[in-house]
Amino acid sequence: MSPRCECCGEHINKLNQQISVMRKEIKNLRQMLDSAVRGHRKHLTSIQSAVSKIGLREPDKVQIPTSPPSPAAAQTALEQGNIQTAPIGYISSCFSVKNGTPRQPTICGPSRAELRIQQSVFNNPEHALVGLEQYSHVWIIFLFHKNGHLSYKAKVKPPRLDGKRVGVYSTRSPHRPNALGLTLAKLDKIVGDTVHLSDIDMIAGTPVLDIKPYIPEYDSPNTRMDTEPYDSDQSQATSDALNERADTLNIHDDQSGLKRARTDDGDLGSLPSSDKPEPSQSVSAQFDLHKDLHNVLEEIKVYVTQGDLCQLSCNSEDKVSDSPKTKPRESTVDRPFYGEEAYSTIAGWIREPPVGSLEVRFTPQAERELADFLPTHLSGPSESDSPRFKFLHSPEEAAAAIRGVLSADPRSVYRRTRCRDRLFFFTLDTADITCWFGRGFAEVLQVRPVEQHVASM
Repeated sequence: MSPRCECCGEHINKLNQQISVMRKEIKNLRQMLDSAVRGHRKHLTSIQSAVSKIGLREPDKVQIPTSPPSPAAAQTALEQGNIQTAPIGYISSCFSVKNGTPRQPTICGPSRAELRIQQSVFNNPEHALVGLEQYSHVWIIFLFHKNGHLSYKAKVKPPRLDGKRVGVYSTRSPHRPNALGLTLAKLDKIVGDTVHLSDIDMIAGTPVLDIKPYIPEYDSPNTRMDTEPYDSDQSQATSDALNERADTLNIHDDQSGLKRARTDDGDLGSLPSSDKPEPSQSVSAQFDLHKDLHNVLEEIKVYVTQGDLCQLSCNSEDKVSDSPKTKPRESTVDRPFYGEEAYSTIAGWIREPPVGSLEVRFTPQAERELADFLPTHLSGPSESDSPRFKFLHSPEEAAAAIRGVLSADPRSVYRRTRCRDRLFFFTLDTADITCWFGRGFAEVLQVRPVEQHVASM
């Protein structure tokens, strides 16, 4: 091929520049379209709320058919994945705004919330919670109702990856095709139709779709590894192990005089008639020996329950080749096997994220302002003017919650890179927190009551 002339090179450069400009214009048009869609949805939402307030939806209620949809239609919709969800309740949380809310429930242990089951779901909401108090943790399935926009992308930038993109389904990002959230919360108590939670990462007003008890045997692969399902062969295996243990204690040698005689002289028939035991004596001796054997086996069972079952199993496996009668018979019942493959694995950046934990400091002024807050259970006429927490139990607990939030660096990637020199604000319970971030630390500057902050705006 002949080398390109200068005029062809200039022409190609111009085309590349035009293509670059076109790409930028297309990107701008897409952003404008997304903004228009978001604005249209917000406008529709405002119209719907205004209509519902002035009561213009009453005629629509008359037009709604009173008869429920047929079971066939409901089943068809369910098979197609078309379901209509209804919140069972709304979260009342110590986090009132999205900014500063922990991204995961383990970040801030003292965080607390309440969930009241709506009476529109159940006529007796407290009945739906009967038995739930027997669990220490519950799964909460909720909606990310404060996403800010309804767009989503196949790749996202998790804050812990500091700008690196990964697939949305490999993260807990709230921006997903179906804005469903899942959190494991600690169940503190249940009072009537209200569930009191802690270790939460949900803001006030979060719609909750469902509650499920946390069961380690089902939900934790590490717990499954140590779990052995029961079947018809389990009792036989335990009996074989106990028999092997009895061999080590020489129980079989003393089980019957007839057995010892057969071992020494070869056959019972070779015994002299005078040495043969009488039937009544034989039955009595066997009864006493079986009773002693039963007592010994009961002691062995107690020992096994204290942690020796594994040792018994190992001994029985070691003696399979020595004693044919102890060979474990093959199980005819299929049952799952939990081995090393049951261990769970997670992405490396979860355990060792590029963004490390921050040291949290309080200025003397912030410490004094935080100490002025009172827990909700304290009251007194002389202390009525003091700020009061609604969820947190003490200023010390509030300080621990603030440290948990800030040590995980709640800023987005954009704020870390573009707004490093700006103050950071978030709300915890009834306190507005003002802080700033330095290299490897976060410092709390002010802790003011929410009412005072609103009045000064």
